Amino acid sequence: MDFEISGSLVLLVSILIIVLTVSLIFIVKAVYNKRSGSNLTAKHANTTFSSPLEGRNKYPEVDTFSLGTTFRNYGILASVILMILAFSWTKYEKVIDVSGLLGTLDEEIEMETPRTAEPPPPPPPPPPPVIQEVPDDISVETVIQQDQSIEEETQVVAPPVIEKAAPPPPPPPPPKEVEDEIFKVVEDQPAFPGCEDVSDKAEKKKCAETKMLQFIYSNIKYPPIARENGVEGTVYVKFVVEKDGSITAPEIVRDIGAGCGDEALRVVQLMPKWEPGKQRGRAVRVQFNLPVKYKLE
Repeated sequence: MDFEISGSLVLLVSILIIVLTVSLIFIVKAVYNKRSGSNLTAKHANTTFSSPLEGRNKYPEVDTFSLGTTFRNYGILASVILMILAFSWTKYEKVIDVSGLLGTLDEEIEMETPRTAEPPPPPPPPPPPVIQEVPDDISVETVIQQDQSIEEETQVVAPPVIEKAAPPPPPPPPPKEVEDEIFKVVEDQPAFPGCEDVSDKAEKKKCAETKMLQFIYSNIKYPPIARENGVEGTVYVKFVVEKDGSITAPEIVRDIGAGCGDEALRVVQLMPKWEPGKQRGRAVRVQFNLPVKYKLE
């Protein structure tokens, strides 16, 4: 059996079965109450039964067990119908039309050529050496050698004790590693998951943007305060797509108030891992600016 039904049909049939069951119970109860009010004692005064089992019930007209098979079959039928409806119930995810938002997404993202660090300028050349003239008449000093022989009467004086100098201070700690550069535009931009099978770059970009916008507008909730006060506009959220595709450092760049910025930030934090951006075939960190539009309908 291969057919699909909606949830409203399942609910409708379930309500009908419940109403029918309750109605049958009240109808049977009313019938048996009416029968019990008649003079059954006089009617069955001379009735004889062929066996004690047959006469276990005093009055057959009010024997509720006689309908046991009928109600059992009705319960089985109702259960089978509900089971078939439950297995045939098909629920589709709500598809949100975001085609009107695709054209404005690229306009809000800053497109800049990635800048690399310029090398420092070379040091200035050293000054030329100063040549000093050597005079012709060089005086030579005569060094007189002193007699350093030791005799028995010579007193030897110990040299003064020189205290050891303090140890040199420890070397400074190595400088902290500079955090990886965050790019704004790369050769292969990061993409929202779900379009890995698309090979064409333009089609993949459009597919990824569509998936991302559908995720955002299917999870976002219009803040009640903003709805009551008629607040509309665009919230800008900035975040970084890491080398592993995770979302870090989400930040509200521009807010329209009434809780709209916090709600957009909450949805961004719910995003799954993206396909990371690549520069020269290497995964890099990429900054992404996302506009989230609020419009009352």
